[in-house]
Amino acid sequence: RAREVRRARSDRERQLLWKCRKQAFGAIGRLSPSYCTQDGVVPRTKLPEILDFIRDCGRRHGLRIVNVFHAGDGNLHPILLFDERDPEQIERVLAASDEILTKCLDLGGTVTGEHGIGVEKINFMPRMFNRDDLEVMAAVRNVFNPNGLCSPNKLLPTAGGCSMEEVVRRHPGRQAPL
Repeated sequence: RAREVRRARSDRERQLLWKCRKQAFGAIGRLSPSYCTQDGVVPRTKLPEILDFIRDCGRRHGLRIVNVFHAGDGNLHPILLFDERDPEQIERVLAASDEILTKCLDLGGTVTGEHGIGVEKINFMPRMFNRDDLEVMAAVRNVFNPNGLCSPNKLLPTAGGCSMEEVVRRHPGRQAPL
């Protein structure tokens, strides 16, 4: 549970709070050799539930997970701490990430608030959209990208790309932006 909810009472205090929030990721980077930042969204009324779920998910997978988020719009960034030199830890991070993002969907949210789908979340597209929706998206993409040269293998599962899990398995030493 949150120990404190703080609202800025002045412009100066607002700037200080934003400065702290923006520096959070750098500070978190000192806690572990590697970290995986997720980007999910839930309705604001579901924030307590998803935060409890994330805490429990970390316990189930033996991972430390910290949270940085924009409470005002329900966009959260669970940050899973691990050591990428340990393949078993990578597997636990991938499993926990999938569970967290699936829970965001179950709570009426989505798997990204601002960072996009790319290759990492491509497997979630069929969970969020039906086949007809995905076909329309692919048709629109093809109008602007008829030769498949722009961001190949990203965004749509019809793009023929691979998931992030496959990228990590094929290139275990890669500094993957998990």
